[in-house]
Amino acid sequence: MKKNRKLDKEFYKLLIVVAIPIIIQNLISIGLNMVDSIMIGKLGVNPLAAVGLANRIYFIFSMICFGIFSGSSIFIAQYWGVKDIKNIKKVFGINIFLGTALSLVSTIVVLIFSKQILSIFSSDNSVVEQGVDYLRIICFSYIFTALSFAASFNSRAIHKLRIPTLISAIAIMINTFLNYLLIYGKFGFPEFGVKGAAIATFIARIIEFIFMFLYIYKSKNHPLAATFKEMLSWDITMLKNVIKTSFPVIVSESSWALGTTVYYIAYGIIGPSAIAVVQVAYIINDLFQSMFLGVGNAASVILGNEIGKNNLEKAENYSKKLIKITFILNIVVSIALILVRNIIVDIYNFDSNTSIMLEKSLIVFALFTTPKMFTYVFICGILRSGGDTKYCMTVELITIWLIGVPLAFFGVLVLKLPLHWVLTLVFSEEIIKLFIIVKRYKTKNWLNNLI
Repeated sequence: MKKNRKLDKEFYKLLIVVAIPIIIQNLISIGLNMVDSIMIGKLGVNPLAAVGLANRIYFIFSMICFGIFSGSSIFIAQYWGVKDIKNIKKVFGINIFLGTALSLVSTIVVLIFSKQILSIFSSDNSVVEQGVDYLRIICFSYIFTALSFAASFNSRAIHKLRIPTLISAIAIMINTFLNYLLIYGKFGFPEFGVKGAAIATFIARIIEFIFMFLYIYKSKNHPLAATFKEMLSWDITMLKNVIKTSFPVIVSESSWALGTTVYYIAYGIIGPSAIAVVQVAYIINDLFQSMFLGVGNAASVILGNEIGKNNLEKAENYSKKLIKITFILNIVVSIALILVRNIIVDIYNFDSNTSIMLEKSLIVFALFTTPKMFTYVFICGILRSGGDTKYCMTVELITIWLIGVPLAFFGVLVLKLPLHWVLTLVFSEEIIKLFIIVKRYKTKNWLNNLI
């Protein structure tokens, strides 16, 4: 009994230490994204739709980054469990190398093909042109974003969270303040509109990158403070091992991001209002579900540390506690979102039809919180902590591309349903995904020490 109480106390202490900074970081980031959407929304539905579509391209880029860094963080978490600093620095070096390569390729692609890409999602020239203006500025921030992501993700794996969280919060607040100045032309600044939002984000990303790496290299004995030589000391065998584990995560996250972006083609058929509504609904949804993002990321770190020490039974016990916490949070968040939906609708200056569309969409998001967030915690938090990335990738690919995407276009083109019913069809794939993932969890095949 005393041993169980000690384990419980140890677990909840770890969860608070790891999850709370991530939750705070997500709350600030998503909350200020909401403020940004309100600012851009004041310019009209088309500018909001344009930025929403442009940010889907960034979303795909960021999810590939997420795949690279969360996959490699599995190794860092397990290395941290045995305090192997030398190999932590090597994996961090691999992250820097892969992140730089990805961001350079992404920037070139966006610069050349931005108009062609956005034209796939909308036939409205105003939406496409404003989206292109935004993309051709924001793409130059990709390299700073990738390197900051690498530092932030790897810091989570070694429990160094407070300062990176503070840095991200400062950068986001700077972004919001610059948005106010440059979108509307306040305090003598030019009124750039949509371009102003892109410039503000670009500046904020540079500041975040500078502060993040100053923190790492100015801190005493920081595990990530690798010299250039240490960063490049990895060999082909290590690179292959990291890529072997990370590749399914990269494919899974990028495929999921691409799939959800393809949904926007279906929403675009309904009209620019539908795109604007979905943009807002996702921001609100992320705001309410930020706790799960924290719990999921914390799960990956905590379980990864224990698996790296070969404490497999302890890792399994911790996972069961995480599932219980997720269940309780699901109930609270779903009810809260339904209760405040009208307040959220009133914040945005939409016409009556668009406001009704937003209200109904928020109800759908609230009702599907449980399957969506359980799958997130299971996949990103529990199964991946033991390197079970290939199975997760397969499930993600099958459910989104064989169920979600076909249902989206079936709802729009064949049944000609309104947005909230299309969202219901799209989110039904989460229920099927959850059923499959729970069965996998029960097999215990995810408990693998990779080091």
